[in-house]
Amino acid sequence: MLTFNVNGVDLAYERVGKGNKVLVLVHGYPLDHTIWQEILPFLNAKFELVLPDLRGFGSSGLSNGQSSIATMAADLVALLNHLDLNQAAVAGHSMGGYVALAFAQKWPERLSGLGLISSQALADNPDRKQGRYEAAKLIFQSGVQPVANDMPLKLSPNVRVQTLIREVINRQRPVGLAAALQAMAEREDTSKLLPGLQSPLMLLHGDADELIPIERALEIKQVVPEAHLVELAGVGHMPMLEAPRETAEALNFLK
Repeated sequence: MLTFNVNGVDLAYERVGKGNKVLVLVHGYPLDHTIWQEILPFLNAKFELVLPDLRGFGSSGLSNGQSSIATMAADLVALLNHLDLNQAAVAGHSMGGYVALAFAQKWPERLSGLGLISSQALADNPDRKQGRYEAAKLIFQSGVQPVANDMPLKLSPNVRVQTLIREVINRQRPVGLAAALQAMAEREDTSKLLPGLQSPLMLLHGDADELIPIERALEIKQVVPEAHLVELAGVGHMPMLEAPRETAEALNFLK
């Protein structure tokens, strides 16, 4: 992987593909950029692909054990600047979708298309917010193992995918996961952004998603009727691993 420095934090990314359009793929919690590997063969010829590890995940550093969704979005802008890229389509999975929405909110002129994969625009309700803080506390006490044991079953009904996810989670650092949970708990509601969105919007969601129900994508479709919505039958929270070809085909809408 390649790295660059933002305000003293080393951020890692992979850059592949030969297409004319730039597509930034942003992973979710508690994962890293490797979740996209199975869809790359379907996209390499059509996009120049940029796959960052968000701060605190994978090979990227973390400053003072703190993060925010807005800071992660600012990191994406810094990455585009580092690569001398004026504009890009940004597609985010789950928490990565929150980052993509924050990017769209603050830097719409840098956005050529927005993809939300198993994600939503709503902020956490009080119970969900409290749950994230309790989960962060548990990670500080017990490390990533409880997350690796519990989370894969919620992310996908596919046993092969569960195994892959568990391996990725076990590579993460407790401080990065805890900081991300706190960042998600404090994120803004970006629903009001959607009606005025000037870039093409692609929504991809599995109807067996236990973490973020497909109703969240259907609600966005009602607000943005021109959005391209792809519903995947029997797919959980990890469509890029459960249905890689279909996920890549959906992302082609951003080309």
